[in-house]
Amino acid sequence: MDKFVDLHTHSTASDGSMMPSEIVRHAKESGLSAVALTDHDTVDGIKQAVEEGKKIGFEVVPGLEISLDYSTEMHMLGYFFDDSYMKIEPLLERFRRSREERNPKMVEKLNSLGFDITMEEVVAEARGRVVARPHMASVMVKKGYVKNVAEAFEKYISNGKPAYVKRDSLTPEKGIQTIREAGGIPVLAHPIYLRLDWGKLDELLSKLVSAGLMGIEAYYVDNSQEDTGNLLNLAIKHKIVATGGSDFHGSFKPDIKIGSGRGNLKVPYEALERLKALA
Repeated sequence: MDKFVDLHTHSTASDGSMMPSEIVRHAKESGLSAVALTDHDTVDGIKQAVEEGKKIGFEVVPGLEISLDYSTEMHMLGYFFDDSYMKIEPLLERFRRSREERNPKMVEKLNSLGFDITMEEVVAEARGRVVARPHMASVMVKKGYVKNVAEAFEKYISNGKPAYVKRDSLTPEKGIQTIREAGGIPVLAHPIYLRLDWGKLDELLSKLVSAGLMGIEAYYVDNSQEDTGNLLNLAIKHKIVATGGSDFHGSFKPDIKIGSGRGNLKVPYEALERLKALA
């Protein structure tokens, strides 16, 4: 029987709605064979996720997702197969401080756009979790400014929108180097968001592979079938691993289901096997 995995999920440790242990149980109940926890700029949820995996007999891969400085915004996934992920903690602390500095600036921008939102309301919405953009979006929904979280992102708080504030980040080359120095495997996340034609993406991959890139997220929730095919071909051309995931955020992105995305996502277990071989 075919086995499938989800190598891109987010928990309450960053901007997801489920606790790390809940994600692990949910992945198993959904029929997956393994799950990776890849929270933004933090590895705080990994210990809980791994312990839950051991408890229920389910494979959990420690990971993370960091933002890198590019013409738009590039995200890089890092996958680890031992406790070496803790070596990246000093960098992540720097990123978290940058996030904390950004949040009030974004609230100020939302205020200037006419939205009556306070930082206190956003912090309350986070309920003790890491404060992030989904919590701003949730406050906007509750106050009737937007219909849902997705609309808040699409119109106001995603990269390039009027209330967006850029965070501290690294160059792609430095991000790749940092993940590898910590013992991880760097994988380019959702390359379709870079808005490059296939020729330009091919050129970019040549540079990133030279810098140490080891994989590309070829299976992704927002890919068309053609996108996935082209990305798989690029993975073969550049001799890197093709991975994939749903970018699951729980109730913050309710249309995206773990493992299956919007219903047509299937990431083969072979992707995880190839990551293990590299590790």
